[in-house]
Amino acid sequence: MPTVSSHVAHTLARHIDTVFGVMGNGNAYFLDALGRDTSAGFVAVRHEAAGVVAADAHFRACGRPAAATATYGAGFTNTLTALAEAVQARTPLVLIVGDEPTSGSRPWGVDQIALAAAVGARTYTVGHRDAAATVVIAIEHALTYRLPVVLGIPYDVATREAGPIPDASAPGAQPEVTPERPPLGPHADAVLDRIADALVMAERPLLLGGRGAWLAGAGAALDDLTAATGALTATSALGRGLFSDPDRDLGVAGGFGAPGAMEIVRRADVAVVFGAGLNQFTMRFGELFAPGTQVFQVDLAPTATHPNVGGYVRGDAAEVAAEITRRVRSRGATPSTWGRGLDIAAARRQPVGHAVGPDGRLDPRTAAARIGELLPADRVIVSDGGHFLGWSNMYWPVASPDRMIMVGTAYQSIGLGFPSVPGAAVARPDATIVLTTGDGGGLMALSDLETAIRVAGGRGIAVVWNDAQYGAEVLNYGLKGLHPDPMLIPQVDFAAVARGLGAEGVVVEEVADLEALASWSTRPAAERSFLLLDLRVSAAVVAPYWEEIAAR
Repeated sequence: MPTVSSHVAHTLARHIDTVFGVMGNGNAYFLDALGRDTSAGFVAVRHEAAGVVAADAHFRACGRPAAATATYGAGFTNTLTALAEAVQARTPLVLIVGDEPTSGSRPWGVDQIALAAAVGARTYTVGHRDAAATVVIAIEHALTYRLPVVLGIPYDVATREAGPIPDASAPGAQPEVTPERPPLGPHADAVLDRIADALVMAERPLLLGGRGAWLAGAGAALDDLTAATGALTATSALGRGLFSDPDRDLGVAGGFGAPGAMEIVRRADVAVVFGAGLNQFTMRFGELFAPGTQVFQVDLAPTATHPNVGGYVRGDAAEVAAEITRRVRSRGATPSTWGRGLDIAAARRQPVGHAVGPDGRLDPRTAAARIGELLPADRVIVSDGGHFLGWSNMYWPVASPDRMIMVGTAYQSIGLGFPSVPGAAVARPDATIVLTTGDGGGLMALSDLETAIRVAGGRGIAVVWNDAQYGAEVLNYGLKGLHPDPMLIPQVDFAAVARGLGAEGVVVEEVADLEALASWSTRPAAERSFLLLDLRVSAAVVAPYWEEIAAR
C-alpha cells in the first residue's frame, strides 16, 4: 500500500521535474519514493542551503519551478538564508522537509513553521489522509504568489499507509510562470494620459526596463514604444538584453553603467521605467536622472518604489506599454531625434584597465574585458554577491535577462554562487553556465564546487575573483580605519582545489594566462572538463559602483 511519502513524491513529480537536496532521515522515504517510482530527477548537493539555491536559480533560468529537500532540525535551519533570498526575490519553489513527529517535539527539535514564517515562507504540513491534496495546494500557493513554500512531512507520518495515490489535477499555472497581472488602478487612466503627453512633448525621452518587464513578456511592446517616441533605452542589471535595438540602447543603468552612457541618461527630460524596482544602485543613490527629469514608473508593486517618481501605474508592463504607445500615436506625435547625433556604441564602452593594478596584481578590468571576449556566446551567467559584481556586469554582455542570474543580491548575501551552477545547468542544458564569485563567497560555498563540477561538467566555468580579502568590507570599513585582520583571507589556491575535484583549474596572474579559456572554448563540451579560472586580481582597483556606495 502506498505511503504518505509515496503520495508526496508522486504528486510533486506530476508538476515539478527536478528536486535538489541532501538526504537525511527526515526526507529519506520521500527520496526513496521519488527515485524508485517517479520520473522526476534528483540532484544531490553537498549543503542544504545549496538545494534551495539550485531550485531558485533553476526558476530564474527557465521559468519552471523546481523543488529542494532537506531533513528536519539542522538540515532545515541550514536552508534559511537561501530561503530568505528566494522570498526576497519572489521565486516560486517548494522545499520538502522532514518535521517533528505528531507525538511532539524531540530535544533537538525547533519550531520550523515559525522559522519559515520569520523569513516570509508559508508552511504546509501533510497528513496521512490529505498528502496529495496538500502538495497541490502548496504548489498552487508558490505559483500564485510567486513565493517559496515549505512542505513538512512529520517523521511518524512519512511511512504511514495512505491508500491509493489520487490522480491530483495539475495546478492552474502555465509551464512558464508569469507574475500576477493586477487590473489597472482607478487613477491609472489619468496617469497614462500624463505619460503619453510627456513623451509626445519630450525632446530627450528614455525608457528604462527591468526584470519585471522581461517576466511580463514586454520586450516587443517596449520596442514598439521606443519606435513611436524615438526614445533611447537602458535597463537595470537584471534587465540586460531586454531591448532589441543596440543602436538606441545605453546598456545597464546605475553604478554598473558606462560613464558616457550615464551622462546621456542624465540628460533625459522624460524617463518611463517598466518593471524595475529603482533600488539605490540602479538610481545611483538618486543621481541617475537630473533634478528636472520627469520620471514615471510602471510596476506590480503597490506604490512607486522611489521618491523621484512623479507618476505611477500599477499594472502589467506589456499591457501598459502597448496602451501608452496607442495613446502616443493617437496624438500624432513625431518621434524624437535626439539619438541621431550620438555615438551610442562609444558611450557604452567601459573604462580600459592596465596590465596590473597598483599592488602588482592583475587589473580586474583588463581580465574582465578579455574574458568577455572569450566566453561562449550561449552563456548563462550566474553571480554570487560581493565587490566583484561590478566586473561581470560591466564587461560581460548577456543576450537576455534570463541569462543573468544573481542569487543572493535580493537578500544581500554571499556564498550562494557555486550551488547556483547546478540549478542553471539543469534548467538550460543547451547553454554554457558561467559563474562569477569572489574568494570569500567561494570559500563559503566550497562544498558545492563539487556539485557544480559534477552537474555542469564541460558546460561549466567558474571565475573566482581572488584578491585575498573580503573586498566589500575592506573598501567600506577598512577605509574607515577599522582593524583589517577580520577582513583578510589567506591566499587560497582555488585552481588546485578544482583539480582535486576533477575540473581543469588555471591560476591567472596575467592576461596571457586567459588563453586557457580561449582553448577551452574551442573544444566540444563533451571533450572538456569544468573550468575554474583562479584570477589573482588587484585589491587596489575599485569598481565604480562601490565608489558610489563608499561616497554615501
